[in-house]
Amino acid sequence: MLTKLISLLQRMDLLLLGITCGLTFFGVAMIASVSVFESYQLTERLTAQGTLSTPTNSFYLWRSFFHMLVGFGVMITVACIPYHFWRYSAHVIFAGTLLLVLALFLPGTSNDYGTAQSWLVIGGFSLQPSEFLKLSLIFYLALWLQKREQCISTLKEGFYPFAALLFISTAPIAIQPDLGSFMVLSAIAVTMFFLAGGSILHLGLGTALASAFGLPFILQEEYIRNRFKVFLFPDAPTFTETIGFQIQQALIAIGSGGPFGVGYGKSIQKFGYLPEVQADMIFAAMAEELGFFRILIIFCLYGVFVVRGFTIARRAPDRFGFLVASGITMWIAFQTIINIAVNMSLFPLTGLTLPFISYGGSSLVALLAGVGVLLNISLHAGSHQPAHRRYVRPGMGSLRRSFGL
Repeated sequence: MLTKLISLLQRMDLLLLGITCGLTFFGVAMIASVSVFESYQLTERLTAQGTLSTPTNSFYLWRSFFHMLVGFGVMITVACIPYHFWRYSAHVIFAGTLLLVLALFLPGTSNDYGTAQSWLVIGGFSLQPSEFLKLSLIFYLALWLQKREQCISTLKEGFYPFAALLFISTAPIAIQPDLGSFMVLSAIAVTMFFLAGGSILHLGLGTALASAFGLPFILQEEYIRNRFKVFLFPDAPTFTETIGFQIQQALIAIGSGGPFGVGYGKSIQKFGYLPEVQADMIFAAMAEELGFFRILIIFCLYGVFVVRGFTIARRAPDRFGFLVASGITMWIAFQTIINIAVNMSLFPLTGLTLPFISYGGSSLVALLAGVGVLLNISLHAGSHQPAHRRYVRPGMGSLRRSFGL
């Protein structure tokens, strides 16, 4: 048994595993630092209601630690399951997560945390189904694209069914409305469609249609329209203390960090100035405490993670493994970029977490499950010749080779 375990570890991508564990532990450490004020404020209210006996400043710390333990357990379990299992169960998993998303619209089942109707209450626990929909969509799309290998570049047999599938997946997310998850799901699907041999012209058409049909649902809420106003007119005096307060405080935190930061645990913005400091806006607090040069280390870790993810995809023994690994890697890469861009006022507020670091149980468990799938694919990397695993449309061979795909 020990020999088999050692053999598995030797074949597994240990660098990817190490980066994942490092970022997750770092996230717990940052939550311990930046959430003390929010933890005390929350538990003080719960104490006044009689739910807790005394306030504490470690509420989010212990919850995030529990999320980490659950997430690591899920990651280890998934890493031990042959990735072909997800091919055979993709239909059931995708349908199940989609039903959970639709259940949010049933009376008395959802918990409106913040602004979006995104949390499902089950037995006293809250669950964000859209986080698990990202992974299940990757499984289903990989299976679907694999079956349509020879016709994926056509309009009738390729793009139209793909557009219908994308609409079914993202429409409930747009209605919530959840701009961040809508964008990530769309990015995952578009990337996988392109890598499977989809037409660039069709993707351009699909992007236009998604914007035309999805954005009206999302922009029907005033708070989302306000986010775009703040993004487009960040210096408007009337926004500084109202709808633009959160992003202004994030920029103050990032600017206050300077080259080397104010020091771990010494953030000023965490004391009630920066909303959602332990979740969506944790990057700003990290920049304040750690500074520019230390934040660069975090950037490098994410960069190496993405490189290793696409390396696993390139070396996958079959087309399904290639598409799944590519989709998971793109999910983490795109969500990281959007979260950091939001914190730096380069994109409107979306509510996306910073992968592995932000507070959020559903997000962390889903992400670590995705890493578990990547690790299992890495066990089989190089076991077969990978050249036959995917269809390359005419004229795209040189572009694929330039990216090592």
